Amino acid sequence: MNVSITIADVAARAGVSKTTVSRVLNGKGELDIRTAERVRQVIAELGYVPSARAVGLARGRTRIVGMLVPSLTWPWMGEVLQGAVDVVESEGYGLLLFTCNRGEESMQQFASQVSAQSFDGLLVIEPEGTLSYIEQLHARGLPVVLIDDRGKQPLFPSVATTNRTGGESAAQHLLELGRHRPLVITGVERFGCTQERLDGFRDTYAAAGHELDPRLVFEGDFTHESGRRGVQYALDAGLAFDSVFAHNDLSAGGAIQAVRETGRNVPNDVSVVGFDDIPYAEHTEPPLTTVHQPMRQMGQAAARMLMGYFGGQPLPEDPKVLPTTLIVRSSTAPARPTTAQPKPGQRRPAQPEPDQPKPGRPEPGQSEPSTTPG
Repeated sequence: MNVSITIADVAARAGVSKTTVSRVLNGKGELDIRTAERVRQVIAELGYVPSARAVGLARGRTRIVGMLVPSLTWPWMGEVLQGAVDVVESEGYGLLLFTCNRGEESMQQFASQVSAQSFDGLLVIEPEGTLSYIEQLHARGLPVVLIDDRGKQPLFPSVATTNRTGGESAAQHLLELGRHRPLVITGVERFGCTQERLDGFRDTYAAAGHELDPRLVFEGDFTHESGRRGVQYALDAGLAFDSVFAHNDLSAGGAIQAVRETGRNVPNDVSVVGFDDIPYAEHTEPPLTTVHQPMRQMGQAAARMLMGYFGGQPLPEDPKVLPTTLIVRSSTAPARPTTAQPKPGQRRPAQPEPDQPKPGRPEPGQSEPSTTPG
């Protein structure tokens, strides 16, 4: 391809206007058959290839989907992105990715691309504090689909998962194992997903006749370290517990590590359940029982909504909700009533531990605990 060839060169060689060449390229309007054939012949002779963006703009489409996310460091972000890319690329579209790593500067750059109409629609994993702005974009006509609504119920289409049901399934599993004194290490309290997971877990225990001890509910921040802190808090307070429900896999991994450092056995003395089912969950010691979130499928579903809209289908008014599933591995086991348990606050001599696998890259909340959902 000769990159120096322009539409003006084609027009000059064919003896027509640039508008006529553009109409031939885009199939718009009625053209004399001989004129159109002459233009196509010149295009072939010169090796002219119009840019995809130029053709897209001429047709009223860029064939680009924008995607706005808080950060690429969240453990499940890659799965969501891959799901979206699978669908977008299969439909002949490209993906333009924006993060908020630089805060306000990042959002200004994103806003400039919105103003330039650089993409046809937007997929969003909401950077904290931007929901009202995204709603304004939708109200002005930009098609938007939110992934992982965190219980906020936005004024535009979204794809969510069953956080409450996930909490219920974790509780039911532990109850079936005879675990009646769970320590709950939550996510950041203001996130809707945190409240939904806690409500589902707590209500299931209550329905079985076992009210959660409010002292055993520890607010974490979705990091490995907060899992360790939650266990240490219960030990320092002299609170007995026979299980842990952590609101994501990183904090569950931290809890496992902290429990084992006291000499207790996971899963026999303390069973541990996480949430998310990121790849790290298979590599904790022991491998983690967890609630699987269908993150790749959520990315795919959101992208399909936009592709359907581009094809003439209306965007759905109600959220699309994909179910969670419990994945049972080796970090949970039936309670053993005959096994003597240490008194609250008492520690057994630490046993030699195998090397612990490194936790996944921490979510943004590790440095700023209040900003990272699980």
